[in-house]
Amino acid sequence: MLTLHKVLPPENRPVNEVSRETGISVQTIYKWMKQAKDGILKTGVPDETIPKEKSDLEKFSILLESRSIAEDKKGEWLRENGLHAEHLTVWEQEIARNMSTKTEDNESLKAANKKLEKDNRELQKELKRKEKALAEMAALYTLKKKAEEYWPENGDEK
Repeated sequence: MLTLHKVLPPENRPVNEVSRETGISVQTIYKWMKQAKDGILKTGVPDETIPKEKSDLEKFSILLESRSIAEDKKGEWLRENGLHAEHLTVWEQEIARNMSTKTEDNESLKAANKKLEKDNRELQKELKRKEKALAEMAALYTLKKKAEEYWPENGDEK
């Protein structure tokens, strides 16, 4: 399973590249990766090397803390916290990806919000126009009733 180590963290090499290098088909490597993910195939990577499930906030605070540790003390600090250097790299990439996704989401939300505001303004204008037309119709209807009282159509006077 040395081949699988090349496509899994921390190396994360492209499957096509590893396939060409080893002569193992791309489909076989993907099958092995799926089996490893499902727990069917042992990768030989100990479980403690796989990052624990932590929230983005926990990962971010650990990354900040790691930046304040001197390089010569970092190995000891990683062991104390049950981490490997790969965890920091992977988490940094995850957080960067999440932040860029959120930035894109924010931009699309802003664009959608502007469109909704514009639509709202147009609907408000249309509502005011219709309210004016309704008020005018009510006034005309009232005038017609009053006119009928003073000038009946059939010639009957009151």
